[in-house]
Amino acid sequence: MFAAADRNKDVILDVLRDVLPSTGTVLEIASGGGQHVFHFSAALPDLDWCPSDYDLDLVGHLQQRIKMATRPNLLAPLHLDVREAGWSGKVAGRLAAVTSSNLIHIAPWSACMGLFDGAARVLEPGGLVYFYGPFIVDGKFSSDGNESFDRSLRADNPDCGLRHLEDLCEVAKNAGFVLDQTIEMPVNNLSVLFRRVADYHS
Repeated sequence: MFAAADRNKDVILDVLRDVLPSTGTVLEIASGGGQHVFHFSAALPDLDWCPSDYDLDLVGHLQQRIKMATRPNLLAPLHLDVREAGWSGKVAGRLAAVTSSNLIHIAPWSACMGLFDGAARVLEPGGLVYFYGPFIVDGKFSSDGNESFDRSLRADNPDCGLRHLEDLCEVAKNAGFVLDQTIEMPVNNLSVLFRRVADYHS
């Protein structure tokens, strides 16, 4: 299940080690089979990790895995669809970070906008929104493979496809975030990090 998550979990973890605070709660959007959140929670045990997904079957799968793992820093999974207004109301307390890997190019653009809107409501000032995946930067694809991938996504759904980094930054700015850094990753992917502006009021 979700083989790509197993392939990239270590390189993402290397970035998260450097950018996440030492304590706090991290919400993972679109956890899927849970490969990332289980890997990260084992490697960073002083952080609490909350998985989520829009698919109820996957949420049930995550519940069973967490119950069997009996890992105290793995929280009960949430049924979240970031396209829905008010999804942030399902999150208890303030978060240190929201992470999303390989999501916004395979979901409608409304998912990206909704993710930032909700994150602005649940993150502490200075909190992190982290994206991993392929992006278009300065109007250019980073590889022929990414350009082909973009065409295939848009053929299936014109509202999907690789996102222009500049468009992402504009949505982030409107929600009270600033671009913190971008990090080149293997296989023509990027880690893109945004910080919540301390004086933003959602």
